This record gives sequence, C-alpha cells and structure tokens, in this order.
Amino acid sequence: MNARTQDATREIHMQVMWNRLISVVEEQAMTLLRTAFSTSVREAGDLSAGVFDPQGRMLAQAVTGTPGHVNTMAEAVLHFIAEIGRDRMYPGDTYVTNDPWKGTGHLHDITMVSPSFKGDELVGFFACTAHVVDVGGRGFGADGKSVYEEGIQIPIMKFAERGAVNEDLIRLLRSNVREPNQVVGDFFSLAACNDVGHRRLIAMMEEIGLSNLDDLGEFIFSRTRTAMLERIRALPQGSWSNELATDGYDQPVNLAATVSFGDDLVHVDFTGTDGQSRWGINVPLIYTKAYACYALKCVVAPDIPNNWASLELFTVASPPNILNAQRPAPVSLRHVLGHMVPDLVLGAVAKAMPGQILAEGAAALWNIHISARPVAGQDGRRAEMLMFNSGGMGARPTLDGLSATAFPSGVHTMPIEATEQTGPITVWRKELRPDSGGAGEYRGGLGQIIEIEAAPGHEFDFSAMFDRVGHAARGRDGGQDGAAGRVELDDGTQLKPKGWQHVPAGRKLILHLPGGGGLGDPARRSESARAEDISKGYVTEKSE
Repeated sequence: MNARTQDATREIHMQVMWNRLISVVEEQAMTLLRTAFSTSVREAGDLSAGVFDPQGRMLAQAVTGTPGHVNTMAEAVLHFIAEIGRDRMYPGDTYVTNDPWKGTGHLHDITMVSPSFKGDELVGFFACTAHVVDVGGRGFGADGKSVYEEGIQIPIMKFAERGAVNEDLIRLLRSNVREPNQVVGDFFSLAACNDVGHRRLIAMMEEIGLSNLDDLGEFIFSRTRTAMLERIRALPQGSWSNELATDGYDQPVNLAATVSFGDDLVHVDFTGTDGQSRWGINVPLIYTKAYACYALKCVVAPDIPNNWASLELFTVASPPNILNAQRPAPVSLRHVLGHMVPDLVLGAVAKAMPGQILAEGAAALWNIHISARPVAGQDGRRAEMLMFNSGGMGARPTLDGLSATAFPSGVHTMPIEATEQTGPITVWRKELRPDSGGAGEYRGGLGQIIEIEAAPGHEFDFSAMFDRVGHAARGRDGGQDGAAGRVELDDGTQLKPKGWQHVPAGRKLILHLPGGGGLGDPARRSESARAEDISKGYVTEKSE
C-alpha cells in the first residue's frame, strides 16, 4: 500500500470514528429525553449533550438540544475541571451546578459533567444540561431583584463520588423546591444520560482498539479549523453595527452590537447596550456568547460540525451591561433577551451581506410558567407547569418565514395533551394567528393564538415571559414588520408581558404571539403566493 492510499484510508477511518462519536452523544441525549420527568425536557427537547477531551474541549455535540445549552456547556466544562481538580476525579463520579455564570445563564438549568475513564486513564468527559420545572425561590419569572431570590444555588460540586450519590444534596433539593419528585428525578436522568455516553464511548474504543481520543481529537479539531478559516477568509472584511429595541420589563431596553470580520476571526462587541436591569431579564455573558456564536455559525458555516475548534474562532466582548450581567444580578429570564441576540447580530451581518439574511422574527420563546391551585375552600390539585410556545420566524431571502417556530432556540412545542396531563388546566385554543406575518415579497411567519383556563374549581397564577409586545419584529429590505404580541383575559383586560399575574377561576388567558417580519417589497409578491395565503387563512381578505 503506497503512502497516498494509506493517507486516504486513515482519513476514511478517522471520519467513520468521528461519525461514531456523534452517534454516541446522540444516544446520550436520547437517554435524557426518554427518562426526563419535566415536560420541558422530554417533550420540548430543552437540553444538550456532548463529549469532551481530557482538556475540556468539546469534541462533538448531540443534534438534539438548544444552542443556549450546547454552547454554554462547551465553556462550562472548563469551569468544572478547574474547580473539582484532576486529583479529585474518580471513575463513577458525576459533578453538578446551576451557577448562572459558570453554567447556562440561570438557576433553572442543571449542568452535569462526568469524567470518562478507560481503566485508570481519563480519556474524556461527558456533559449534559436540562431545564427543571422548579428551583424554589420566587419561581420562574422576572420579579426577583437578585439571584438570591430566584432559587437554590448549587455551586460546582459532586453529585456522586465513585458511584455513591450525595444524599445530603438530594435532601437539600427536596426541601427547597415545589416539585421535589420531578426535580430529583431529572437530576438522576441527567446522571444516567452521561453514564450511557460513557459506556457507549468505552465500547467504541475497545471495538476499534483506541487507548485514548488524542488522535481522533486532533483530526476533528484540525479539519474543523481548516474549514472554518476557509469560510471566514471568504467573508467581506470590516465592521458593521446594529441596534435592536426590546420591551424590557417596565421600560424599553436597547441592545447594540458591532460585528467584525477579519484576522481569521469573527468578533462581536456589545458596547452601547443598555445597562443592567434591576429585574430578572439580565443575561450572563456566557449565554449571550452562546447565541451570538450560533447566529454567526448559521451564516458562516452551518454545515460544519459544532465543536471547540469552530467556536474558538468566534470571540465576544462586552462591558458590564444587560448582556453581560454581573453577579448577583437577577437572571431568571435570561433567555428572553438572550434569544434576541441572533436578530441583533444578524442585523449587523445583513449590512455586510445584503440580500442574504432573514428578517427579524419573534425570537424569544413565549414561555409561560403556570402555578395552579384549587379555589379556597375546595378540594383539588396543585401543580407547577411550564409551556414553551413560539411566534413566527422572519422571512428568508427566498422563502416565507416559518410559522410558530422556535428560532433561535430550536425547542419543540409541547403537545397540549402532555401539558394538560401535568396539571388542572384546559387549553381551549392553540392555532395560527392570521395576519401576524409581516407582508413582503416573502411573508413573515405567523404567530399563534393560545387560550388557557384553569379546570373547574381552580385558579392560577402565571409568570409572563414575553417580548415583542411593544416592539414588533422588523421587516428587512422593504418588508413590513410582523404583528406585535398581546396578553389579555377573555373579558378584554390587558395584562403585562412580564411578571407574575393572576387568572381567577372562570376566566381565560389569551396569548396573541407575535409574527415575523417580511422581506422585500410586498408589491413583488407573486399573485399565486397571495392567493395561497388567503386560501389557507394565513392572510384575511380585509388585510389585502
């Protein structure tokens, strides 16, 4: 066999092992989906899973999961290694935290990291994250004035050592949360997720005859870096800025970003963004960076696998502000403004690459946390429930925007049946919202209308986590804005887009989710597309 044939054979062999590694982490994620207690994980896929080398560099991520979890997890593993210390790591260990600044940005996300040993040698780490239904404190909402009010804080520590679970931590959890069985169950699901990844990795290494992952890691990182540099060097060189207004909590918040292409890097600077809020809508930089990198990768290299080498070429900077919140700022709803970061960043990129970037969309999930209980004096059921709902995406350069689609988070919607099963509520209506997509040559995606009522004899409080109520998604290149959102009761009472509020027995909560912005001059929309919009009910006759 000549040298060229040997090189080609090795290349194929390494690529096969890389694919095997991705299948290992996908099975890791599927374990979490199958065993999770919270509907946000098992129904919506609000999770991440990945495998890392002994230095804490992400080798591969599961396709299942959200950018906010995956890209923060990629940085979080380094914090675990630094705080636990290599000399205190043993086979059978699992480590845990929900530290917003060293994990995924708020207390409701649990990150677990497990070392993977082959014999006595540390060959890597597995990590996973998931959103749990409750962490105590005020509950999932923006009303806290510091992180100390938002729930129990778990510093980086051992969930299990040499296979023995930390029972003291379990007792603390049970004493601090409203849904102890769900929360503790999800902790064990996360640990099982990493264990499955470890067992599949060791089986793969033994089958192939690998003693460690060094050569495979070098192959993954070198190929990724070469491909990424090729894409970055093909970009226009320079800097472009953009601003985006959001609803904030009690007053609007302005976000600003400057994107720079050059020197074999893509850099984002959030200087000019409004200062830190006194409410829980602040965003730790680790989460801001996660979504900034995701937006850039969608443009620069959507087809190149996401790992340490691809993320390394994106850098982010920010002075202390609402996108770089400093401890102990309240951060419970960090996702609301965090999900706006891609629209903010892509708005700057659109100036560098005109005609190639989608319009703004609803962006932030319209999450709703419902705390249901029986009316005083009546028997009934108490429950904590979480629903993930999505507005419309912005129109794309050659296609309409997707309706009721979670961009940029990528989570699934929760089936009504699964939501109703978890507590005493009825979802009377969940349908597309006509006329909510911005007009354009390509129409923005539609939002939804959702109608919720407590079961007979019950009432509920809910935490509103909504945006795009006072500031609609903007169209691009002549496209019109999408429809703004609205929150109200069925008697017409207007409610706030953020904060805990009450829905009395017999009243229905109605959510009108925002639509995405249109792209291009509406006069250029084809007659066939206009007719189809009307025939499908996306656009009504009166709006034409």
